[in-house]
Formats: sequence, structure tokens, C-alpha cells
Amino acid sequence: MTARRITQISVAVAVAATLPILGACSSGKNSSTKSGAAGSSAAAGGDKGAKIAFLMPDEASTRYEQHDKPGFVAELKKVCPTCTPLYNNATGDASKQQQQFNAALTQGAKVIVLDPVDSTAASSLVSAAHSKGVKVIAYDRPIPQAKPDFYVSFNNEEIGKSIAQSLVQDLKAKGVSTGGGNGILEVNGSPTDAAAGLIKKGVHEGLAGSGYKTLSEYDTPEWDPSKAQSWVSGQVSRFGKKIVGIVAANDGTGGGAIAALKAASVNPLPPVTGNDATTAGLQLIIAGDQYNTISKPSEIVAGAAADVAVDLLNGKSVTAVGGGSLTTVFGTKTMLFVPKVITQSNLKTDIISTKIATASQLCTGSYKAGCTKLGIS
Repeated sequence: MTARRITQISVAVAVAATLPILGACSSGKNSSTKSGAAGSSAAAGGDKGAKIAFLMPDEASTRYEQHDKPGFVAELKKVCPTCTPLYNNATGDASKQQQQFNAALTQGAKVIVLDPVDSTAASSLVSAAHSKGVKVIAYDRPIPQAKPDFYVSFNNEEIGKSIAQSLVQDLKAKGVSTGGGNGILEVNGSPTDAAAGLIKKGVHEGLAGSGYKTLSEYDTPEWDPSKAQSWVSGQVSRFGKKIVGIVAANDGTGGGAIAALKAASVNPLPPVTGNDATTAGLQLIIAGDQYNTISKPSEIVAGAAADVAVDLLNGKSVTAVGGGSLTTVFGTKTMLFVPKVITQSNLKTDIISTKIATASQLCTGSYKAGCTKLGIS
């Protein structure tokens, strides 16, 4: 994957409410970039009533239930009203995901959109689907050792690079010394997640040449915030004030890192990164506890996956939608979307004004004061 700069997208997302599997309403996110031919063909052609599975990996991040699933179901209903979505979440269990995958095959799914719990183990799932003539779209996390029919994701390597560079810029702007043993902790994602590996690679690129050494790094099993917290707690005991920043690969691990710092009475907190722009992560930014996150409205990517699924059903060439760019990752045809770094300086304009999240969602309880300070109401 290339780490080249891509023009950033700016998309106003209407976040769908939690939707029942068969009763979603159209969000219209991709209608301006897609002619609708795929939807017409699917509705009128031989794929009428086709089943398309959407299999997500875990519930450690709230994004899958709150954003990915609604986005996928809404777009699929728009482009293929007669198609039936089959949704399941593996809750972080690779064996459970295999059972869900096999169940989708048994139910007659013609395309399976798979966000794998274990990217290596998922290779056998791709082979099983292909042996039955079923298409597989790798979603969010790639499957490097297999050959899925397509891959749809945000640019994970760019995510890692962007959050690391943003943190470094903040440290340098504050005049934080690179000497005296000062350095950064890296809290990476799950070692079984190939996307986490790409984020990790990007983090290394973003820190390279910064002058700040990496004190230690950790691959967080299952992206579990409690495990990230436990590890960071040990590093605080080990390095103390030499920790000038923490690059965490998502908001969950970032929140775990912040909890560890607070439990150790570290004050002031060093800047901590995140990713996913979860409600919790955005609130920590508002409070000044977390430095940045990544805005990647997953409804857009989920909707694109629905478009790609319908294209594959109809034997059509996939066209880029929703601001995505076509490329190749791990030898698989890919549509990538560009992430955007969010800090206090642009949270109002790029999160609130674009309706990715609302003030009523974020400015609750103890966060009201921070919202007032940032002019969010």
C-alpha cells in the first residue's frame, strides 16, 4: 500500500438510527456518485432476492452496531431493494465468526462482506466461499493471505501515519524536548488484525525522523481497552515522566491509556492519540484528555461495500463511490477512503457542523464545560 497523500474528502453524513435487518431507510449517501444502474439491474435481473451477508468482528468498538451496520443496510436497500442482508457480529471470537460465515453460506448468501476477527484464519473462509461460487469482500481489515474478490476500507496506513505526525507536531509546538530519555509509547491494535498491522506501519512512518524515540510498544489482543490500560500502567511505572506522548491505534486503546495515566496521577497528561471518532473519544478530546482521533464515517465505507456487492452480483466493473479511490492492496482490487485527523481545533467544524455527531450527543454531564469552551452548543 502506498502512503501517498490523497485529497481529503468532506462528506456530510446523515447517521442512520439503529435499523432492523430488513427495514432500513435509504441514506442516499452514494447516490450522487453512482448512476443507479447497479440498483436497477439487481432489482430487475437474475439477482432478485439475493442474500448478501455483512459479518462484523467485535463489539469492543461501538462503530459496527451504530454506524457500519445501518450504513450497509440502508445503501443495500437503495441499490437493490429486493436483496436481503444477513447481519452478524462475532464479538471478537474467530471460531464464532467461522460459524456465522458457514451459516451465511448455508442460507444461500451470494456475496459475503467480511471484517475478519483473525485476518490469517479468514483465508480458509475465502477459500470455502469461492469453492461454492460465492464472492467475498474484505471489509475494513484486509485478508493478505487469500484472494478476496474486493477490499473496501479507509486507508489504514495513512491513519497511523496521520495520528503519529499530528502528535509529533503538537509536541514540537509545545517545545517538548527530544532529549533526556524522553520518548513515546505505541499502543497498537490486535496482532491478528491485518489492518492493525497497516496502522502500526503508518505510525512508524509518522514517528520516523521526529527525534522522539519509541520507549516501548504493545500489540493489544482483540483491541481490548482493559489490556491496553494494564500495559500502559506498567510502562508508567517503568518510564514515568519520560513518556511525553502515546500513539494509540484507536479510541478504545487510547481511552485505556488515559485511564492508566489518571490512575497513576500523571499530571499534566501527555498527548494521547485515537482513531474512529467514537462518542467516548470525541468527549475525551473535548475534555482535553485525548489529543486527536480520526474521523472516518464508516457509513460511507459500509455503503460502498453494499455498492460493490451489487456490482459483483451483476458482473459489473466496480466504480469508485463516495469519494473513494481505486487501487490495489495485497494484490486485491481495493477501494480506499481518506481519513481526517480531528483535534479540538476542528472538532466543531468537521464533526458537529457535518452532523457526524451532534452537540446533544457529546455535550453531556461533565463535558458541557468543555463544549462551551470550544463554542459547541
